[in-house]
Amino acid sequence: MEGGRGSPWTRLPARILVLLACAVTTGEGRVVHVGEAHRRSMLANGLGSTPPMGWNSWNHFACDGNGEVVIRETADALVSTGLAAAGYRYVNLDDCWAEPERNAKGYLVANKKTFPHGIKPLADYVHSKGLKLGIYSDAGYKTCAKAQPGSLGYEEKDAKTFASWGVDYLKYDNCNNGDLKPLQRYPDMSKALMKTGRPIYFSLCEWGDMHPAKWGAAYGNSWRTTDDIQDTWESMTSRADQNEVWAEYARPGGWNDPDMLEVGNGGMTNDEYIVHFSIWAISKAPLIIGCDVRHMSQNTYDILANKEVIAVNQDRLGIQGKKVRMQGSQELWAAPLTGYRMAVLLVNRHAKDDAEITVHWDDIGLPAGTTVEARDLWLHKTLDAMFTDKMAFNLTSHTARMFVLTPLKSQMN
Repeated sequence: MEGGRGSPWTRLPARILVLLACAVTTGEGRVVHVGEAHRRSMLANGLGSTPPMGWNSWNHFACDGNGEVVIRETADALVSTGLAAAGYRYVNLDDCWAEPERNAKGYLVANKKTFPHGIKPLADYVHSKGLKLGIYSDAGYKTCAKAQPGSLGYEEKDAKTFASWGVDYLKYDNCNNGDLKPLQRYPDMSKALMKTGRPIYFSLCEWGDMHPAKWGAAYGNSWRTTDDIQDTWESMTSRADQNEVWAEYARPGGWNDPDMLEVGNGGMTNDEYIVHFSIWAISKAPLIIGCDVRHMSQNTYDILANKEVIAVNQDRLGIQGKKVRMQGSQELWAAPLTGYRMAVLLVNRHAKDDAEITVHWDDIGLPAGTTVEARDLWLHKTLDAMFTDKMAFNLTSHTARMFVLTPLKSQMN
């Protein structure tokens, strides 16, 4: 793997200082210390200390088949399968949940055919399962499917409505916006949500349009850095690449979002879905399931329920992983974890050929001479061998190996 060994992790102390200062650096090099009253309020919602985990209706159902029966059954399935216990707590409605027009008083109304009992009873049901309900709107005049009104100009009314229903999460899209730029629209909903007094996770679905990683921390708990994902290898890897660029901006309370998971929807192989889930996990991306969890295969469940990989995503240090080396189709990702540990992810993106990928300690920020034990997160075993200064593995095409490296205690004194 050619290229200099100058690793981003050699700058780790400076990054941690930035994280602790809760500062955002703009493209012009200006540091905006997000100690403003607005940012304090966003942190005070107590949400997003780790990336959110849950389920969303769009990737599998889109507008068709989405309704209160599906939502209730999905909540049931998250609990009965153990996915809720693994951390998946949000059950999120996407587009097409509302009537095409507001009522006479200007309020959004649940679609009478698909959600005949309304959103409040549905939220109550989801809450009774120990889960949280999410909902969708748009920072425009119509939603992306043009099936229901957007919230542009109705921010306070809609935020109060969502809060009164017991909503816990808002995905806020970017369509049909009248050519108004995101910073003319997203802050209004952010302020409206805070005024309700109810903690509501705010997901800015801005598609990376105006580089929301640079400003999203002032207004939301996460921000989309990419266009919509599709259930293909090419789409998934390109979203990963686009999201990785903004790693320096992620921190507890505010996360880069490369879009929802496609695991289990059938467009990729099982090995490719393992790569997908592994990259999202080490990238500290929101883990929002996009398949039908009522009817998933054992392979799909085993990926989504991998507690060791989830633990990397949910690690409290909250530093997004980066590609520290890449040569052609060979990639090495790394992310520091609590307890002086390091998560590493080896990915072979070549369509046909095997590849030997080597992890050099100076690439991932471990001191020379450090001996580690390696825990394989997909085989669920600690390797017999100890490794000093480097480790190498052979990977077949479109596969990944993921490890947590722990220095021996004798070297940590």
